[in-house]
Amino acid sequence: MLRIDRAAVDEVARAGKPDELVPRVQDAVRLEFATIPPYLTAMLSLKPGRNRDIWWAVHDVVVDEMLHLLIGCNLLNALGARPALDAPGFLPRYPGPLPLGIGDDLVVGLEPFSRGLMERVFMRIEEPEEPLVFRKEGAVGAPPEFATIGEFYRTLVDALLALPDPVLPGDVTRQVVAPSWFGSDRLFPIRTTKDAARAVNLIIEEGEGTSTSPVDPDGDIAHYYRFAAIAKGRRLVRDPSAPAGFSYTGAPYPFDPDGVWPLTPNQQVDDLDRNSEGWRRVHQFRVTFTRLLTALQRCVDGRPGRLDAAMGIMFELKLAGQMLAATPAISGGTPTGRHAGPVFTRAEINQ
Repeated sequence: MLRIDRAAVDEVARAGKPDELVPRVQDAVRLEFATIPPYLTAMLSLKPGRNRDIWWAVHDVVVDEMLHLLIGCNLLNALGARPALDAPGFLPRYPGPLPLGIGDDLVVGLEPFSRGLMERVFMRIEEPEEPLVFRKEGAVGAPPEFATIGEFYRTLVDALLALPDPVLPGDVTRQVVAPSWFGSDRLFPIRTTKDAARAVNLIIEEGEGTSTSPVDPDGDIAHYYRFAAIAKGRRLVRDPSAPAGFSYTGAPYPFDPDGVWPLTPNQQVDDLDRNSEGWRRVHQFRVTFTRLLTALQRCVDGRPGRLDAAMGIMFELKLAGQMLAATPAISGGTPTGRHAGPVFTRAEINQ
């Protein structure tokens, strides 16, 4: 599982004022964002029209993580702070540890889809403190000297509810709501500590389920168990005959290895011949990614109506990624045998 520095959890627990929560909430926003590139890379590596059940399952998690990013930004605005998606250190480096993570315990890179990737990385990112055990499923607890992301968020909920003033100090006009993209039960204005606790609990439950069920409040399978189902090849379904009420005995998640583009893991721009087709595709992807970051920053920085523009650019990014993934990589004038992979760094552009 993703192990968190316990000092971060202790800092949240000690907070007695909204501004004392801000640095760690900003870290949480960075963490939610940092999961999107690896998930999106795996999704883009699936060839069009192939492995569609897996594609949609990963796609839905990417959309959820975008929602969690917006919830974190709403919380920062409610605390009277500015979400800093444009901060110099906001973008993570791949491969590397995730924000809030400890050292090299979990190194996350950008890789093409495989069932092993689901189990080796994606499940560990989303793993609860005590995964529910279903037929064919096992769990390992975290060492007590470390905290987990679930514990971090639950401590944040407690700290929010313990604030002396139940009305948070932020400007409510900066809150992002988007009923055309996310229902009002999932993305809503955060005005009070109860609103904040409800929003953070939604992030917890969509990622890891509840302490008694793998199903999130919307009736969907939480991320951890969804990735486990993909890794095992069968959906998690209700099963009255199973001790925990669920088992991985549902419809198959069929997987065709030939339906995966052989993307270059952890692609670097400088590893591609400049002005090769792969280099041009990577550059266009980076330009679109930079435009997306700018649009999101404007949206959470007092112009919530800009979310439609940001979501439109997200669609452009998906199309740019699909074209990129289909392009062979050329290095030193020679095909590498792999395809170009997405690069999630800012590009210099005029906006």
